[in-house]
Amino acid sequence: MFSLTGKRALVVGIANDHSIAYGCAKALRAQGADLAITYLNAKAEPHVRPLAEALGAELILPMDASDDAQMDAVFAAITEQWGALDVLVHSIAYCPKEDLHGRVVDCSREGFVVAMDTSVHSFLRMIRRAEPLMPNGGTCMTVSFYGSEKVVDHYNIMGPVKAALESVTRYAAAELGPKGISVHALSPGPMKTRAASGIGHFDELMEQTAARTPTHQLATIDDVGAYAAFLASREAANVTGAVHPIDGGYHVVG
Repeated sequence: MFSLTGKRALVVGIANDHSIAYGCAKALRAQGADLAITYLNAKAEPHVRPLAEALGAELILPMDASDDAQMDAVFAAITEQWGALDVLVHSIAYCPKEDLHGRVVDCSREGFVVAMDTSVHSFLRMIRRAEPLMPNGGTCMTVSFYGSEKVVDHYNIMGPVKAALESVTRYAAAELGPKGISVHALSPGPMKTRAASGIGHFDELMEQTAARTPTHQLATIDDVGAYAAFLASREAANVTGAVHPIDGGYHVVG
């Protein structure tokens, strides 16, 4: 129905082949997009590089989102290689374990700052660098979770953090809409990713969610990827600013 041939996409957040970002990268590539893929550090590179190479990524670069110099280097490489960017996928989040596993009211100032900076402000920093590379419009996407709007046991401080991410998505969409740049938050249900493994009792959450979900099936990274690929297409150019549930309908009963 649609093609991404000729579009150039930066995908940030692949840790392994179970990552949501990897599902997005696969789908974007399958529809014809050219890829730039980042990995967090030298420890992560052996897990990410083979996946990126298998997808034919034209750029495979290190980027710790807390390091402005590394982020600048990634966007400089994109500018040199392509001269433009059409799609940004931001799929990173982090909170120190001691704050993630504690009560929201006990979250330390330092932990809150780290969680907000890595999970929310990094999206803004990437959008700001992507904007000049999208003179003809583009698509920016991030990843949220249902715990942003409802209290989910053991999700703790990441609930308020994801709520902030969703608000950022709406404001960025309003500001960049006149330039033809859409901004989205993908909100899949719980799935077994490396990031999710840090959340307490996550296996129980997945079992409970599957039982209550109308389809009785948890979302997969391929489900998220398919949705992301559509949002990156010109057919979705007039869609922006929303949080998109990809959760088998759990959001209507949860």
